[in-house]
Amino acid sequence: MTSMLTPQNATIAVLILVVAIACTRLLLRQRGAEHAARSRAWRVALLLIAQPVCAALLYFALWPPTVPGEAGTLVVATAGATAARMEAVPGDAQLALPEAPALSGVARVPDLATALRQHPGTQRVRVVGQGLVPRDRDAVSGIALTFDAAPLPRGLVELDGPDRAAAGTAFRVSGRAEGVSDGFAELLDPARRRVDRVALPADGRFSLSATVRTPGAAAFNVRVVDARQRTIDSVALPLQVEAVAPPRVLLLAGAPGPEVKYLRRWLRDAGLPSHAQLTAGGGVQLGDAPLVVNAGNLARFDVAIVDERAWSALGETSRAALDEAVRNGMGLLVRMTATPSDAERRRLRALGFDSSGGGDTTAARPRVAISDDDATRARIGPGSRDAPRAHDAQVEDVPELTRRTLRLQAGDAVPLTTEQDGTALGSWRAVGRGRVGVWPVTDSYRWVLAGRSDLHGELWSSLVSTLARAQSGQRFLIPGDAREGQRIALCGVDATASVIAPDGSIAPVLRDPATGTRACAAFWPQSQGWHLLRSGERTQAFFVRGASEATGLASEDIRTTTMRLMASAPTTVSDVAAPRHPTARWPWWLAWLLLSGVLWWLERSRLGRR
Repeated sequence: MTSMLTPQNATIAVLILVVAIACTRLLLRQRGAEHAARSRAWRVALLLIAQPVCAALLYFALWPPTVPGEAGTLVVATAGATAARMEAVPGDAQLALPEAPALSGVARVPDLATALRQHPGTQRVRVVGQGLVPRDRDAVSGIALTFDAAPLPRGLVELDGPDRAAAGTAFRVSGRAEGVSDGFAELLDPARRRVDRVALPADGRFSLSATVRTPGAAAFNVRVVDARQRTIDSVALPLQVEAVAPPRVLLLAGAPGPEVKYLRRWLRDAGLPSHAQLTAGGGVQLGDAPLVVNAGNLARFDVAIVDERAWSALGETSRAALDEAVRNGMGLLVRMTATPSDAERRRLRALGFDSSGGGDTTAARPRVAISDDDATRARIGPGSRDAPRAHDAQVEDVPELTRRTLRLQAGDAVPLTTEQDGTALGSWRAVGRGRVGVWPVTDSYRWVLAGRSDLHGELWSSLVSTLARAQSGQRFLIPGDAREGQRIALCGVDATASVIAPDGSIAPVLRDPATGTRACAAFWPQSQGWHLLRSGERTQAFFVRGASEATGLASEDIRTTTMRLMASAPTTVSDVAAPRHPTARWPWWLAWLLLSGVLWWLERSRLGRR
């Protein structure tokens, strides 16, 4: 009952009561008067009809009727809009948001929500320019939306790369350049040396890679140049290099050889704790002290690298312990250096791999980054103290490798790497909580002998990091596209979380209780550079771009988001309920005033009396 008692309903009840009293009074007066003093019938009828009509006019003066809003189009100018694109048909309204350039005859509004309040009948919005910024995206919910996108600026418009990497590993960054023909995409290291370079195809998409060595905050740079080597665009690629605990490696080989020799050298140079056992025949063991392969010892390692001979030489108990260790999270890489026996094929089948072939060898060409000589010298580095390398030393060719013609089939297998033509080279699959991989290449050491130890290290680093036991660690969820002056969400924080800005100032974050277990908080960065999020005993660095930095990336992000809004918006006006708004009050007040005056005169006049 309480919900029914609205101001409109209360007004109607009062007016009905007043009309009833007035009509009753009029009828009683007519009945109680002498016959000669009674009013004529038409006068009584006119007075009775005028009472509810006067009450109705008073009601509409207080609560005027509503009419549907007109289905007009609101043409909204954003950044990059031009007068030519702002053409509108009669009845359309034109407004400009704060980011839009100055346009003659177009009024400016602080945001899109204000523009929609000023035009309550709007059922269509046509966005002109780069698109809607986060401030205005919620305002177009439920409204038909069209987007007249402005051309993207020339230069980098897409960039997809990691925001953190482990020291000693390689990373890859991809992107797209707009409006650059016959140009190149280059990746510069923190010392501004070019470490990778690719020619831009017709669609402008590219992929670059590099290796990080020292822990800390690193600022790589992605640069786009034209055919004359003139810089068109350059965008910083901030990277937090972490000193993670290196994986512990168990190396088992059925015989010594150059492949095992240079693999052990790489493990030592890369700082990976390892234990190697090599069988020399006749019961002779080389390498480290003999280690019993059981569950307790295997729990100390994150990945085991075993060739097929050492695998077959293990007893059933040791192989069972190895399989159980893999299911508990350890990685296993089986090196196939010879034709697998039937027993070895059965063991591969037990791990989920159906194998065939393998009795012969063929050339292998693993995919490597092909760069110019300067970039290659930067990737190789200055060498070591014992074997220094001159900065202008000749760059050797990358030799072909050899692999077994082993064909592996597994429904959920993933390539360990690929060859230059895209063919899978080696495979891995998940087994329990761990991973098992099969590697058919037999002579990756040839890269070291050819002076390309960098490629040898990148290859084995990729193999080991792919299969190694996952390391536990809790991180905050921080967006990788944080920008100065724009709100970002920091998740996984506690109530005492704060952010340390580059100038040393400390700013608290605003927790959002609605996020529940995600524990997210809002933060508005006011400066560019590296920030440090601190929550309890944990800290994590993140980078904030300047408001005017990487304009091409910002334009593409705004453009893509606006297109998603347009795709999810109603496609026709009939899908949208037009808002209603009240008509003008003054005609109703004027009609009520005139009728009330006439009624007052008629009740006091002698017209219609006997």
